[in-house]
Amino acid sequence: MKNAIVLPGISDFQSEAISIRRQIHAHPELGFEEFATSELVAKLLAEWGYEVARIAGTGVVATLRNGEGRSLGIRADMDALPIEEVTGLSYSSTVPGKMHACGHDGHTAMLLAAARHLAQSRDFHGALHLIFQPAEEGLGGAARLLGEGLFERFPCDAVFAMHNVPGQPVGTFGFRSGAFMASADTVTIRIIGHGGHGAVPHKAVDPVVVCSAVVMALQTVVSRNVDPQDAAVITVGSIHSGTASNIIPDAAEMSVTVRSLSPEVRREVEARICGLVHAQAESFGARAVINYERCHPVLINHPVETEFAQDVARQWLGPEASILNAHPIMASEDFAFMLERCPGSYINIGNGEASHPLHNPSYDFNDEVLAIGATYWVKLAERFLATPAQSDITRRTAGIAAQRPCAATE
Repeated sequence: MKNAIVLPGISDFQSEAISIRRQIHAHPELGFEEFATSELVAKLLAEWGYEVARIAGTGVVATLRNGEGRSLGIRADMDALPIEEVTGLSYSSTVPGKMHACGHDGHTAMLLAAARHLAQSRDFHGALHLIFQPAEEGLGGAARLLGEGLFERFPCDAVFAMHNVPGQPVGTFGFRSGAFMASADTVTIRIIGHGGHGAVPHKAVDPVVVCSAVVMALQTVVSRNVDPQDAAVITVGSIHSGTASNIIPDAAEMSVTVRSLSPEVRREVEARICGLVHAQAESFGARAVINYERCHPVLINHPVETEFAQDVARQWLGPEASILNAHPIMASEDFAFMLERCPGSYINIGNGEASHPLHNPSYDFNDEVLAIGATYWVKLAERFLATPAQSDITRRTAGIAAQRPCAATE
């Protein structure tokens, strides 16, 4: 990637931004425990002239206003994962069993670098809200932010977020309108049978056998109940039962993750799983207790905002640098909750073809990406928060309709 595309102000701050990223990386904190990380973020933003507010425990929202205009939200996540790091890097995790294995340290540093530049240049008109979110990794950080009035306190005409993608070339961005990341539901199934001696199985109702039948039956839900042109995943991640080889236990418990790319498929799969599990259990003389937890909705990018975000990259880097129609991902992302309440888009940025996968003990965020992502945020913010005359020209040129206001109760 050529240095010429990076803004001079970002380039000048790059070494310091990398140091901040590595400091966060060396001291990872899990969801809602990002005390040191949020303190560092809040301190820097306050020094740069932002109004800093605390929300959702360890969340930080920093606001910078410059005249009259629209309001823009940009989100970065801050939490780490409960994984033991094996990279051996000089700045590797100093906390046993915790590491930044998803690049949230890089996302935070990227947005901080952009924040510093925007505070110095002030080349925008309106309100800029930078959202540093806690607990993205399955703990409901976005939902808690919204529950504590995120968009009522900090109204946004649009909100954007970005995530690094291992295997995608550095300097490229991925965009997709519509369903981009899957819903995620967790199903806990408890099969209650009747225990007994392993030598006389006919006198028991074996819940292990029932679980085995349920696992195999679940494989038919996607293959025979979901349209082949739609996507869904059902994975049984754990089965726990029994204490000895010769004892049939009274009960067994299964944990299942369910993913889909449309609300309709999500509802259909839930109905089929519940009906199938009860029927399988009853056929063996057992019974099933199901706890079906609907965790993350489908992440659906809004078409106007996605086209706008894509056009920012296209005008900056040229068409060869943009991935115009990235593939949907069956992983989930709680930014989906924000997109249910406010128009916006979730963007991918390449972490390099040699990068280890996310949630891997060998993963590390690619520091080469940091200045590129920060420059993109600056360009998106300056264009979205341009003067009214500039905004009109931008929308006509890109064929983008006027932005809609964020609906806090939508």
